[in-house]
Amino acid sequence: MSFTQFNLDSRLNAAIKRAGFIKPTPIQTSAIPLALAGHDLIGTAQTGTGKTAAFVLPILQKLLKVPGKRTRALIITPTRELAEQIHQTIGLFSTGTKIRSVAIYGGVGANPQIEALRRGAEIIVACPGRLLDHMQNKHANLGTIETLVLDEADRMLDMGFLPDIKRILRQVPKQRQTMLFSATFPQEIVQLASQTTNNPKRVSIGIVRPAHTVDHTLFPVPHHLKKQLLIRILDQTDTKSILIFTRTKHRAQNLLKKIKRTKYKVTSLHGDRTQGQRRQALNGFKNGKYQIMVATDIASRGLDIDGISHVINYDMPATADAYIHRIGRTGRAQRTGEAYTFMTPDDLVLVQKIEKIMKEKLPKKTLSDFDYTVPKPENQQKPRKRQPRTVTSQR
Repeated sequence: MSFTQFNLDSRLNAAIKRAGFIKPTPIQTSAIPLALAGHDLIGTAQTGTGKTAAFVLPILQKLLKVPGKRTRALIITPTRELAEQIHQTIGLFSTGTKIRSVAIYGGVGANPQIEALRRGAEIIVACPGRLLDHMQNKHANLGTIETLVLDEADRMLDMGFLPDIKRILRQVPKQRQTMLFSATFPQEIVQLASQTTNNPKRVSIGIVRPAHTVDHTLFPVPHHLKKQLLIRILDQTDTKSILIFTRTKHRAQNLLKKIKRTKYKVTSLHGDRTQGQRRQALNGFKNGKYQIMVATDIASRGLDIDGISHVINYDMPATADAYIHRIGRTGRAQRTGEAYTFMTPDDLVLVQKIEKIMKEKLPKKTLSDFDYTVPKPENQQKPRKRQPRTVTSQR
């Protein structure tokens, strides 16, 4: 199947061709015809399957078929990185048209967003908190919305956005097309779907396990030797584009400092970085300025970066679901990728859960030239005595 079989506007087909898209992914093949027909839609698909285009292209087609300058589509998403990615995808596919979109999220100044809303945009891509701010200040009017998309719905619930989403939904017309996308489908998402959609069509693609284009390898290692093993693996790996995940932002910063002392160009992405620093890190990683990016799970969803060859789980994630989303950063759009996971004895239970999802045992690997018997340093074996703190007023 090709994109031309969707009978899209010629300007969209031209943009798709310029972007180098030839064959639609399974989620696009299933979802786009249903969305074009005006059905409400519930899409269950992991990241990296092409679901952004699965809802962006039908929205653009509707806007081009019946032109109008008012705000007609609202896409709600959990993170500013994902909002920016969707905004850029809209720009990519709407080239040659007069359709405008605006990305609304916190961490940056509100004035440019206010100006963009005043000029008019047919599509708003927004994180819930900042959108509510603009609504309360009368900068954003959702009374003319025809299409609503809730993207990464499970992630938004995990982040506590459900009350904000409900407040937003009260301002959106009930007569609308709604598309809800979620990587998982727990009971909370079932309830949200029943409250927001009308006789929806279901599309489920690749939810039970990570993409088949990814090879998985476990590296058993004592916790105190992780940094040394990582550097050794980097020295033996094609390091053009590697994404390394840590459990905490503190550990991400420590690992960043360690890698900076080597020959590799490295950056980081975590919650302590400003929006400007995040954008700089992402752009530098995308264009090859940085070979390696160290990130927390803030980067495990929604990042659309072509060509990541390796994902390294320096720390095991908290859940098997989080593992799937991390691994979804590589092996995207039918490309192959490698997933390396450092495994300590404490990680055995989670590894078993991941293997249950994968329906296979994950291969283990050790490096023949690495000494796994080096003892833990003395100063790491004995916990330091806590010094009494002097409590001072923060006023």
